Amino acid sequence: VQLQASGGGLVQPGDSLTLSCAVSGDTGSRFVAGWFRQAPGKEREFVAAIRWTGITTYEDSVKDRFIISRDKVKNTVFLQMNYLKPEDTAVYYCAAGGTIITSSLRRPSAYYYWDQGTLVTVSS
Repeated sequence: VQLQASGGGLVQPGDSLTLSCAVSGDTGSRFVAGWFRQAPGKEREFVAAIRWTGITTYEDSVKDRFIISRDKVKNTVFLQMNYLKPEDTAVYYCAAGGTIITSSLRRPSAYYYWDQGTLVTVSS
């Protein structure tokens, strides 16, 4: 499985931005895709995840602003980010894995595959 994220950039506070993650390879029927982010000097943190069934999980600070979705036909996962704040500035990583129990969705170690990340900068 290979992942390729895109869509990062520089935006102003309050703006919206959508990240895309193209997934290639044999993902299986229990595929889970997630987004993580890492700000300078901080640990990588969970943002959102989606099972291929469509069930989603969000980190509390983004659940009212971000939307994770997937296009099964195009094998692509999206992260729509609304009302962006300066504290959302980070490198965003797309991640994927097979069977992941709910209690492990927020753990980077639960995901087998990662892309190289795309930088999102929120600044006026």
